[in-house]
Parts: sequence; structure tokens; C-alpha cells
Amino acid sequence: MTEKECIRLDKWLWAARFFKTRQLAVEAINGGKVHLNGMRTKPGREVHAGSRLRIHKGSLEWIITIEQIPRQRRPASEAVGFYREDEASIRKREEMTEQARLLRATAPQPGMGKPSKRDRRLIHRFTGRSD
Repeated sequence: MTEKECIRLDKWLWAARFFKTRQLAVEAINGGKVHLNGMRTKPGREVHAGSRLRIHKGSLEWIITIEQIPRQRRPASEAVGFYREDEASIRKREEMTEQARLLRATAPQPGMGKPSKRDRRLIHRFTGRSD
């Protein structure tokens, strides 16, 4: 592939598997969740190898450099080779996922219902209440 090759931004995001459909990619771009070379952009903007993207998706953020322009959508294992992610971006995303995992582990689980008699005894023992 040559350096002159380019592709629409929404197609590249879909082919690199950042979004499940092109429509989701378009909505993210229009919503300001994707920046090309530090600026907001439009879905039809053409990108080429060397372009820098910042992608927000939920609480996660990727800062990447486009390495390859695919001709078609490839499996996820191959799509990882379409870009190179910054080290700082990787560390920040790993920290965010770890924090989210810890938060989920400590949060009460929905559907657990009210505490059992044994649970209430343990709660009262822990809080020092003798009710």
C-alpha cells in the first residue's frame, strides 16, 4: 500500500473495529468523540497513514496513529495492525479499566435482595449495633 492511499474516516474507524457499524462511527464523529490531528472533523474527511486520531468511547480514550489503510474490514486480530497506540494512552486506559473493575467488585450486586439473618448479624457486629 502506498502513502497516497486514503479512506473516509468513518470507514477507517469501522474497518479498524473501533465501532460495530459505520453509522455508529458517524454518530461518534458528529458528536465530537473523534478528533483528527487535534481538531474536530466530519465523517467524510479522508485519512491516510500517519494521521493521528483521538477517540473517546464511553469512559475510554485511545490516542493512535494510523499505520495502514485497509481495503476491507478484517478480523480483529488483523485490525490491530492498522494503527499504533501511544504508550500513555495504553497506560491511562488500563488504569481506567482497573478502576472500573474495582468499582464493580465493591458495589452491591443488583438482585441480591435483602440481607439474610446471618448477614444482618454480621452487619450489626461490624457496625457495633446490638439491635
